[in-house]
This record gives sequence, C-alpha cells and structure tokens, in this order.
Amino acid sequence: MSVIRLIIVLAFTGGCPAVSIICPLIVVLFIGGLTVGLLSCIWGGMPTFAVLNPGSALWVVAAVAYGIQWAAFIPANAYQTEKYYDLTGSITYLSCTLISLYLGQKGTNNPISVRSLVQSSMVVVWCTRLGYFLFTRISKDRKDGRFDEIKINPPRFLAAWTIQGTWVLLTALPVFTVNVFCSQKELGLVDFAGWMVWGLGFTIEIVSDNQKSAFAADSKNRGKYINEGLWFYSRHPNYFGEITLWFGQFIAASSTFTDGQWINVVSPLFVIFLLMKVSGVPMLEQRSDEKFGGDQGYEAYKKNTSVLIPWCKGGAAEEEDMGGAYHAAP
Repeated sequence: MSVIRLIIVLAFTGGCPAVSIICPLIVVLFIGGLTVGLLSCIWGGMPTFAVLNPGSALWVVAAVAYGIQWAAFIPANAYQTEKYYDLTGSITYLSCTLISLYLGQKGTNNPISVRSLVQSSMVVVWCTRLGYFLFTRISKDRKDGRFDEIKINPPRFLAAWTIQGTWVLLTALPVFTVNVFCSQKELGLVDFAGWMVWGLGFTIEIVSDNQKSAFAADSKNRGKYINEGLWFYSRHPNYFGEITLWFGQFIAASSTFTDGQWINVVSPLFVIFLLMKVSGVPMLEQRSDEKFGGDQGYEAYKKNTSVLIPWCKGGAAEEEDMGGAYHAAP
C-alpha cells in the first residue's frame, strides 16, 4: 500500500485509535511537506520572498489554494455541511488561475502570453462547468454520503478541506507554472497537440456526465445501471475524460519546461491515482457491486466492459451485455 493511500485510510476510517486528532494532523503535515518539495523543485530551491519572482509567486498561489479552503471550512464546520465543498473547489481553481496570471506578469515584467491565456481559459471553462454540475447535483440530493461521518468530526473535516486544496494545486500545477514563469516561447506542435488532447478529454467528460444525468432523471431507469452511450464502452468514461484533459494540459505546458519544472508530471499522475485508487473508481465500483452484484446483466456488463478507457467489444460480448442491459437490482 502506498504512503499516500495509507495516510488517507488512516485519516478517514476508524482504524486508528487517535483518529480524531493525530491522523488528520499526519495528513496535513504530509501535504505540507509535499507542497514544499514540489514548489522548491520547480524553482530550484526556496525563493526570496522579499522579491516577487516566479518562485515566490507559486508560493502565493499555494497559499491562496489552502487559504480559501480553510476559510470555507469555518462556516461549513459550524453548520456541519458539505453543500459548498465542491463549489469552493471550483472557486479555488478560478482564483488561483487568475492570481497566477497576474503575478506572472508582475514578477517577470513580460506580457501575458497566448499560451497562458489559452491554458488558463481551459481551466476556467472546466472548473466553471464542473462546479455548476456538482453544486446542482448536491442541491438536488441535499447531501454527499462521503461526508456523513467526516463532517461531524472537525479535525477530519478540516483534513478533507486541506486535501481539496492539494487537489487544486497539484492538478493545475502545470498551468500555474506556465503562468508565473510567463514564458515568451513561440507556440509549437506540442502546444497544439496538448490542447487537442484537452479538448478530447473535456468533450468525453461533458458527454458522459450528461448521458448519466439524463439516464438518472428518467423514472423508467430507477434502480437500474447505465449501459448506453459512452457508458456502453467504459464503466467510467467521465473519469477517462478528466484524466485525458489534465494530460493535455501537461503536454501543452511541457513545451516551456526546463530542469526541475518537469516535476509537473505529478499533475496527471496524481489525477490517475486519485480517481483510480482513492475517491473515484473504487468507491463507485463498491456501490455498484453492493446494489447490482449477482444480477446477470450487471455481471456480464462488468466482465465485458473496460473499467476506464472506452473500448469496443466483440459481438458475443455486446449480445451478452445487451441481453441484460437494464436489469434492476435484485
């Protein structure tokens, strides 16, 4: 078991005797060390904070990412609500992106590049769409089951908000790096290739989310699992889209990277780890197995369908799936 997964398990399960205080503290300390290490690697050491430069600008961006989370935690903890958790994440993406643009221009005295504008616009479009989608969903559902036990325990709840700050910082780190260094390098094939990959991933994420929302909204599908559209070819096409778009951001940003800046590869790798090993696929697969496990159609769908990458099936597999495509849970 990896160190990060072990820390998360200890922080958010009851497996530790002093879980209410010690384990969340471990999470915060680990995150602090990770942040210091990454930012120092990108700049080549600790920056001089008395002067605004790309290194110190990244630290300001990190401070904003965590500061917004901790500020939002105060009222959320007082009312024991997770309603604004995802919306706060989107606001943090937006704020950090705009601040990194501003600080990069001020710290380098270079004009904001087309590269920075395009990649920042991609973040803004993505986080605005996702924030609206998630806030609408929780407003309708009125709760997020993941927080039932966490929100009543302040240290664990604070750790959850801190982890969201890390999520923002790590996933968008290539864009923040491009913005604060404000490179004037001309656009090339790598940039355009990265933007095309991002566009593909963003499209897949939107289409799959809309297909699942439409499926769930139809009363005829109550108690059934989705097996149509992109979901016929992948059990989690929305996550594939998200992983793809962040790889696109990294590819485009890499056209300006030098030396320690290549540590930004942590961005897409972190997204893969988070979605495939922590909070995405494992949780949803477990819920589906609990609800539909033993159903012939579901078992056939699971056996024949890729967990992540949309992939064509053989004729026999398609017939087997379609034969039980809309089985309800027993």
